[in-house]
Amino acid sequence: MRGAPPPGLPGDAPGAVTELLRQQANGRPNGLAGGLGWMSLALGAAATYTPGRVAHLMGLPDERETRDIVRAVGFREIASGAGILTRKPPTGWLWARVAGDVMDLALLGSAFRRDDVDTRRLTTAAGAVAGITALDALVAQAMRREAAPVEAPVEVMVFHTITINRPQAELYRFWRDLRNLPRFMRHLHSVAVLDDKRSRWRARAPAGMKVSWDAEIVEDVPNERIAWRSRRGSRVPNHGRVEFMTAPGGHGTEVRVHLAYEPPAGRLGRLAAKLSGEDPDWQVRDDLRRFKQLMETGQIPVSESSFTHGGPARPPKRRGWLRRRSSTY
Repeated sequence: MRGAPPPGLPGDAPGAVTELLRQQANGRPNGLAGGLGWMSLALGAAATYTPGRVAHLMGLPDERETRDIVRAVGFREIASGAGILTRKPPTGWLWARVAGDVMDLALLGSAFRRDDVDTRRLTTAAGAVAGITALDALVAQAMRREAAPVEAPVEVMVFHTITINRPQAELYRFWRDLRNLPRFMRHLHSVAVLDDKRSRWRARAPAGMKVSWDAEIVEDVPNERIAWRSRRGSRVPNHGRVEFMTAPGGHGTEVRVHLAYEPPAGRLGRLAAKLSGEDPDWQVRDDLRRFKQLMETGQIPVSESSFTHGGPARPPKRRGWLRRRSSTY
């Protein structure tokens, strides 16, 4: 029929991407994948040959450190573009581009802590990179489905334990009121209790972004165990449990946290989380340490709380915006 929309549009964006990826010319990527390859080359050339100009357009100061960073990003873009345009299929290079996008978002997020940036331009640049990241991930996922239609999700297991010198019942009651969790979990902005079982969580994601999901309690044994799982449709499917048991020797309570989650983009997504300081394995360990401090002393030391939810003190902004950020959950 004349004027009919292309296959998969508008209701099935992944289907449309897959259809475009079927278009091959002389064994080289065409359609969206090819376009991303050429875009990488163009961005890489600009960043490599005019790093100061690119830094200025992004709202960053034109100084040696910044130019070196932008130039390094340019070299990476050129390598990604060349790989996408010369490999068949270029799936690996597309995922490498996604990982690079996440690193760029983390760098831009760190730059917001500086005093000498143009916040308006930096915000625009971060929004553009976030949009490109979404497109890159969509294309990479579509091409991966073409190459391997059936693929088991990657599930990451986390387990940490700590002994707290407080009674089981007291620790259980504090944790069971889910609204208390942001007091010692740095990544959480809020937990809204919807009813006795369901709750809505809002948390910090890499590069200053936010994510939310609904969860439900699937097992609740007073003073002993709380188990939960994310509800269907969650962006990051997860499930786990926290256990409270008498510590060896009868002194204090042993708290055990078991967590399983599926990182976005699989193993590359987990690597990106590590690079941006958002790895749940580190976060659970640090959260338990802060939980112990809070329950045993009634407060988290200023050096800890100053990083959380508008604490009484904040560290000064640093010019070295590429220095590794401390682990946060």
